[in-house]
Amino acid sequence: MIPWPASEKKKSECALKKKSNEELRDSSLMPILNDKVMDGKGQSPFDPEHRHTAVLVDGMLYSGTMNNFLGSEPILMRTLGSQPVLKTDIFLRWLHPDASFVAAIPSTQVVYFFFEETASELDFFEELYTSRVARVCKNDVGGEKLLQKKWTTFLKAQLLCAQPGQLPFNVVRHAVLLPSVSRIYAVFTSQWQVGETRSSAVCAFSLTDIERVFKGKFKELNKETSRWTTYRGPEANPRPGSCSTGPSSDKALTFMKDHFLMDEHVVGRPLLVKSGVEYTQIAVEPARGLDGSRHVVMYLGTSTGSLHKAVVPENSSAYLVEEIQLSPEPEPVRNLQLAPTQGAVFAGFSGGVWRVPRANCSVYKSCVECVLAKDPHCAWDPESKTCSLLSGSSSTLNSWKQDMERGNPELACADRPLARSIRRQSPPQLIKEVLAVPNSILELPCPQLSALASYHWSHGHGHGRAAVPEASSAVYNGSLLLLPQAGVGGLYQCVATENNYSYPVVSYWVDSQEQPLALDPELAGVPRERVQVPLTRVGGGASLAAQRSYWPHFLIVTVLLAIVLLGTLTLLLASPLGALRARGKVQGCGTLPPREKAPLSREQRLQPSKDYRTSASDVDADNNHLGPEVA
Repeated sequence: MIPWPASEKKKSECALKKKSNEELRDSSLMPILNDKVMDGKGQSPFDPEHRHTAVLVDGMLYSGTMNNFLGSEPILMRTLGSQPVLKTDIFLRWLHPDASFVAAIPSTQVVYFFFEETASELDFFEELYTSRVARVCKNDVGGEKLLQKKWTTFLKAQLLCAQPGQLPFNVVRHAVLLPSVSRIYAVFTSQWQVGETRSSAVCAFSLTDIERVFKGKFKELNKETSRWTTYRGPEANPRPGSCSTGPSSDKALTFMKDHFLMDEHVVGRPLLVKSGVEYTQIAVEPARGLDGSRHVVMYLGTSTGSLHKAVVPENSSAYLVEEIQLSPEPEPVRNLQLAPTQGAVFAGFSGGVWRVPRANCSVYKSCVECVLAKDPHCAWDPESKTCSLLSGSSSTLNSWKQDMERGNPELACADRPLARSIRRQSPPQLIKEVLAVPNSILELPCPQLSALASYHWSHGHGHGRAAVPEASSAVYNGSLLLLPQAGVGGLYQCVATENNYSYPVVSYWVDSQEQPLALDPELAGVPRERVQVPLTRVGGGASLAAQRSYWPHFLIVTVLLAIVLLGTLTLLLASPLGALRARGKVQGCGTLPPREKAPLSREQRLQPSKDYRTSASDVDADNNHLGPEVA
């Protein structure tokens, strides 16, 4: 925080305009000297809530912000440096009054601005937002007679990020450039949502496609019909709005006043779509796997203060690797900055800055977990038996284990190649021993460490492994509820299946007199520990059949309910009002009161189905819904 106190006159003027009277305090930085202060109008916003962007290019500041106190006058402006100050023309309505800027990205000859605004060229029953990319040339010096001190190369086009057959993600939140692949990665949300759930998407745009659209046809406004149509008139040479050297003619500048919108859309490729998440920021970097494969790693900040790490393979869809909750309270991530030399990513929010490692390889405790993560930054070191960060200078990488293509540890983690006929589930690393208590229900928790895996319970080990007995068990929220009785002792495992590979997440041995642990020779060398699990007491002395049979209770409740309903109906028909209604209905002289037309509540309008399940064909590798959302 920098101490930059306003004068008493400015504070009183601000208070008269209904703004807050706060100031910044408790700063440890040096104050700003008065001779270094300059007018920030058009360079920074009047209000911290105004979304803005700026970038320094060759000593010149290109900014997109609000130019007035009310926040109704958006402007793209160039200041500082040796070039003349240029800005967008307010009266020509090149920008809609609600334009909101999110990113400024320089390229070879131009600077791109990304923002969202109301789409004036589209007819819709409500205000329709659209995402834009605008372009100005670095060598623009403004017009001599027309468009003096104004951009003469300002053009804008619509960004389209959508899945086939679904509503588009029409609100851009942030965008960054990855120079190594000449692509722009941007995060989007939608102005439409189901209930309180908002979805997000990450789309990639090729710089080549953006340049092609800006070299294409223009749109023009038909003054008679007030509709935007494709301009089909002759084109001047040099092309209006191009970055050609030399002053533009008056005819070209007159054309540019009204032809600032491109006819074609810039279509992006959806890489990642997540429901229930609102992405606010993105940072990207290239990464190489142990086998030399190329990947793009994306760091995504959310509106609730969490950080997602996703990987985009070269010829496949993206998948999430990690999710970290940064702030204890739900607060949006407002900025992301990569620091490759420090091996960190910095996430900024209103209360400070978080420093997060780019890769948390140490959280994967086994070769199986390390390979299943499919993080290009991490690989299994068999010598140290740790999942470690890949380093190009290491001379022992030949023995490290990683499988970025399939993510299947069955072959990667094996000491020698395995034949398909003898592959089987890996043995447990630790057995948790639980004592069966009579007249109680054992709850065996299963930690679901991976969102990409499916989980199930098994009973027994080796060739004797089978499904858990339904008569004495049930699965609730992933935990196994077990009723101790004769024959239920032994090994219980929560098994995760991911990338066609199954491995035990947790193993329990339920002690009973019939099956002591020492009787299973395959498990004799596996370490074990005695643990306490949650217990639920049931009625003492009651048999299992009596505990699980609710048929007599159901019959009793049904009969009582029928008696109550029958009695109520009898009283209703016997009353004078009931007789009058019945007589009116028979004679045709009476009408039933109309239904009350009460408005539906949100819960009634959007009631999700509790029995909905996602099939394997409806999700991708990251459990992203590929089909239409279900309400």
